[in-house]
Amino acid sequence: MRTVELLPDEATEARVRRVWRRLAETGMPSLAAHRHATNRPHLTLTTAPELPWDVRPALAEAFSVLPLPLRLAGTLRFEGRTSVLAWRVAAEAGLATLQRRVGELLPGAGNPLFEPENWVPHLSLGRTRTGPDSWPAELLPAELSEPWEGRFTAARSYDTESRTVERLT
Repeated sequence: MRTVELLPDEATEARVRRVWRRLAETGMPSLAAHRHATNRPHLTLTTAPELPWDVRPALAEAFSVLPLPLRLAGTLRFEGRTSVLAWRVAAEAGLATLQRRVGELLPGAGNPLFEPENWVPHLSLGRTRTGPDSWPAELLPAELSEPWEGRFTAARSYDTESRTVERLT
């Protein structure tokens, strides 16, 4: 499977990584513990079984709108087999339009979470199988409640089989 992701500017990436470290320092689940070389803050636009070569020029054209504004707006928690703590990304019009366009270019991806009406833009902070109580609100870093504005500046694709990334911009 392939993902199509947006990457934040350096200052935003540094901020997210600081939060990852602070979560880890307090013993909470954090992506700081994920040591693979490809691990970095990102926003997933969609997933697809493959990234066909004939689609790549249209993807490059779609990403010509970068940089796009990025506004972090509080936290989210996703529950399922795995619990996820995430920083909500405001769904600005340009971001929503780009996500919809990427989905049109990769039809049949089949994951309903990436349908425009279901998509929840976010930057993941931590994952665990131990449940939602893993991140007590009173222990969360103060930065998570402070407004932050940055930019999405690049795009990439992650290949889950080879565990490699390909720059798309």
